[in-house]
Amino acid sequence: MDLGISGRRALVCAASRGLGRGCAQALAREGVEVTICARTEADVKRAAAEIGAAAGRPVHWVACDITTPEGRAAALAACPSPDILVNNAGGPPPGDFRDFDRAAWIRAIDANMLTPIELIRATVDAMIERRFGRIVNITSSAVKAPIDVLALSNGARSGLTGFVAGLARKVVRHGVTINNLLPGQFDTDRLRVTYEGRAKATGRPVEEVLAAGAAAVPAGRFGDAAEFGAVCAFLCSVHASYIAGQNVLVDGGNYPGTF
Repeated sequence: MDLGISGRRALVCAASRGLGRGCAQALAREGVEVTICARTEADVKRAAAEIGAAAGRPVHWVACDITTPEGRAAALAACPSPDILVNNAGGPPPGDFRDFDRAAWIRAIDANMLTPIELIRATVDAMIERRFGRIVNITSSAVKAPIDVLALSNGARSGLTGFVAGLARKVVRHGVTINNLLPGQFDTDRLRVTYEGRAKATGRPVEEVLAAGAAAVPAGRFGDAAEFGAVCAFLCSVHASYIAGQNVLVDGGNYPGTF
């Protein structure tokens, strides 16, 4: 299927690895002019080269912390007025909410709620003027089914979800869609760190804990970043113009509810 976005410009945040990289790869394969950003220069430069080589086209990069005003300015300078924006940032740490002080909450809200909102604010009006725009926010399946040890993520990402629900219904008539992608358990560095913590806490080998976690997913495995990226690319396509303000679960069937 031709997604109809060849030649469009995309800014993909936190894309040197994991789900962000999967999204950047999928968009680059569709002929999109992709700019990726991440904190570590060596990592983001290497990722851009590898994604570009696989797609047969250059991928631009910028090393910055997207959760800061300076980082957002650098990203937007590298990719002025994108047609496609993929918001992504590392999730806050797990733990007992009693242990989180105000500073921890502010960091989580800055990274996982206010940063996407600031990037949307900086880009959405130009998308409206062009009568085309696609904004995809990578949030978490915990928005749909909160996880008790992810209090910071539950709160910050749910705040973003509420904001998007209102704005998406105002801009879709102008050809601009805003949707959220809710990943379940994907085989990423973050997942492995989480399972290493579980293994340490239980005294079990990490591979055993990983195998048990994968088996518990109805699909019988963890997700792959490339298939997550494919869903993102479709939401960014011309064929998804009637999908707006939605929270799309990509979790191997893990969410047990009907709605």
